[in-house]
Amino acid sequence: MTAWRKNVGLGLVTVVCLSAGVAAAAPGPGAAPESRRGDGAANIVPGTAPRLRVQDLGLVINIADPYSVAVGQHYIRKRGLRPQQVLRVELPLRGEITAEEFALLRKRIDGRFGPSTQALALAWTRPYAVACNSITGALALGFDAKLCTSSCATSRPSPYARSNSSRPFTAHGMRISMLLAGADEAQGKALIDRGVAADFTLGLRGAPSAQAVLLDSADERRNVRAKQYPPAQDIASAGTVVKRSSAEGLAPQQRVVLAQVGSTRVDVLAQLAWLPGGLGDHFTSFGGRLDDPDGQSTVLDWLSAGATASHGTVSEPCNHVQKFPHPQRLLAVYLQGGTAIEAYWKSVLWPQQSLFVGEPLAAPYGRR
Repeated sequence: MTAWRKNVGLGLVTVVCLSAGVAAAAPGPGAAPESRRGDGAANIVPGTAPRLRVQDLGLVINIADPYSVAVGQHYIRKRGLRPQQVLRVELPLRGEITAEEFALLRKRIDGRFGPSTQALALAWTRPYAVACNSITGALALGFDAKLCTSSCATSRPSPYARSNSSRPFTAHGMRISMLLAGADEAQGKALIDRGVAADFTLGLRGAPSAQAVLLDSADERRNVRAKQYPPAQDIASAGTVVKRSSAEGLAPQQRVVLAQVGSTRVDVLAQLAWLPGGLGDHFTSFGGRLDDPDGQSTVLDWLSAGATASHGTVSEPCNHVQKFPHPQRLLAVYLQGGTAIEAYWKSVLWPQQSLFVGEPLAAPYGRR
């Protein structure tokens, strides 16, 4: 195992490869700090921030994939997309596509969608990667071939991270995206249904509280994000309780809207009763490799268990916390009324390897 140490942000961080035998590279000059004060979830008033709307979204369907066609049509119906918001392409049915294949896809997307299209829903489970880049990272930031020589290195920073804008393409030239992925067609459609059902349901006066469950694990290499967890608290204005607990021996948790842990396998899923719109992810190497996870749990495990959106990396990221969702930022954006796609994208500083999966427009804390 290779490790390096560097003073960044608020304290000393040790970065190691999450899979043995991969060397980690230290951040270069100007690297973003691993955390920042002021991202806390306390004193949040739900539903106060502008958010992405249905008319801001484009949908891409792979006509070579029966799953994509069926799930894409379901999404069109459920979200009421207009014909001009839909692009149909033909892509290979494999986990990774080449840089050349990606360039053709990017050209089709840019040719179809104008400046009003701020974000994309990709109606498939595969492809999820462009070589070592995630397909969602490459669509937003461009394909980075150099990263593939050392995937543990720092990667392109996202100007959208920690942005207050609800217009990622207008403000930053980025079309952020999410995969409408599922283990099968029924699960893909159920994911969409949960996202639609989530809208405007939480943070209401007199309603039962939701729970954000932040879990520590005994895995030191993957538990590094725990230092970014907000303190346990009752955020009364948002009708949400933040709970800190150990993943080992976790008791059943009800009305879960957020869960995070650092571990290769997510053994706590049976203990989590999800609300529609729930966000869940784990800090590990290959959570975004949907058909080749090297024995690790993937984002599909979270979605199969009832979460509505998740995050995972598609190539060895080492344990740079900048490559994973910042817990306080993720929760804060969601509680302020942001959508699932905004909450996840705004919480990852270096998203080149990040696969974002889920129903993008889910907004349980939004207001009509």
